[in-house]
Amino acid sequence: MKFLKDEAGQGAAEYILLFGGVIVIAIVALLIYRAYFSKSNLNAAKDINTVRTNVNTDVQI
Repeated sequence: MKFLKDEAGQGAAEYILLFGGVIVIAIVALLIYRAYFSKSNLNAAKDINTVRTNVNTDVQI
């Protein structure tokens, strides 16, 4: 009956399961959204120039 009262590693095991679950959810989310990001044309330089142009146009008016 002594082994039923020994709970020394229970907290560590719960943290491992929690972090494992978070990692699995993150991987699944990346796999789901991978198709979305691969189809979109992400161009940071073009986006920054567009924002700068719009801001400069709004300030001059």
